[in-house]
Amino acid sequence: VYLRDVATISDGPELPADYVMFGSTGRGHSEDQTGQAEPVSTEPAVTIAVSKRKGTNAIDIAHRVIEKTNALKGGFIPQDVRVTTTRNYGETAAEKSNELLLHMLIAIASVSALIMFALGFRESGIVAIAIPVTLALTLAVFYFYGYTLNRITLFALIFSIGILVDDAIVVVENVTRHYSLPENKGRSLIDVAVEAVDEVGNPTILATFAVIAAILPMAFVSGLMGPYMRPIPIGASAAMIFSMLVAFVVTPWASLKLLKKESGHGHAKEGFTTRLYRKVMTAIIERPLWRYSFLSGVVVLLLGSMSLVAFKAVKVKMLPFDNKSEFQVIVDMPEGTTLEHTAAVTRELADYVRTVPEVIDYQMYVGTASP
Repeated sequence: VYLRDVATISDGPELPADYVMFGSTGRGHSEDQTGQAEPVSTEPAVTIAVSKRKGTNAIDIAHRVIEKTNALKGGFIPQDVRVTTTRNYGETAAEKSNELLLHMLIAIASVSALIMFALGFRESGIVAIAIPVTLALTLAVFYFYGYTLNRITLFALIFSIGILVDDAIVVVENVTRHYSLPENKGRSLIDVAVEAVDEVGNPTILATFAVIAAILPMAFVSGLMGPYMRPIPIGASAAMIFSMLVAFVVTPWASLKLLKKESGHGHAKEGFTTRLYRKVMTAIIERPLWRYSFLSGVVVLLLGSMSLVAFKAVKVKMLPFDNKSEFQVIVDMPEGTTLEHTAAVTRELADYVRTVPEVIDYQMYVGTASP
């Protein structure tokens, strides 16, 4: 008995073990990378995922991959093969980096404007000089540590802006005050500046190292979060050290160059904020009722902020939510369901997703994991 006597034999493709499909709604872009109009249909597809090596630039890698793909069209890639970029994390990384850079510039401008309002135009210019000098030195530390310019290091720089200007503000304010003292009339401005810096030197050094002592221990966190969070304490600590050095070296020099040589000697009239501060602090220091009320308010605010976590008013996560232009639907069928039945259910979901106005492209992976 031969096999042909009991069965029909044909040399054909093997049974599919998985399905990979790609579909486009025709919205968002009218042509794909081949220059052809996007189909409003679902077709078999092959997905190629490209990941970068450690230390390389995701933005450059994404651009080079797209350029290489375009060069292969019509030769290695046939004309009837449609090529579409569904996810470009290099583009999203560029958007996030540009957004952080914009916010860093906004932070610098905001700090300078606040100082200009409180101290004056020339004084804000002195502090504005200290900011880029300190950030440049901090970037050098990142370079020597092997850190790339990414979202974490950019956040460390933005975080540092608020604390690195403290030393410069203290120094330039005290220099300005000494210029206006009657006993300094006729003295050399260099001697006055040195005396003003020396007067606030020890408190400034103590305050700088107090901030470093509070931030630096984060660099020794172990586990998954250690390497992820380490650039923040290292960058902030380096920024504080450099800001102190800049405040003692660059800020006095800039004060000599930018501050008015003919400062009005004599006691200036106190402004509104100074009078308000003096009135409030005098009441807190001299009146027990005000003093204990203030301390009680601080304790209530501290306990209230801590209770936000206990009452789940604030979500606690290891990493923040990532705002990506994609979403994923996972279909978990009962055990024993055939591949064809799972594919049919997935296609029905795809038919509905295609009707959503915000959807441009969609992919289906049946029997295999998505990249």
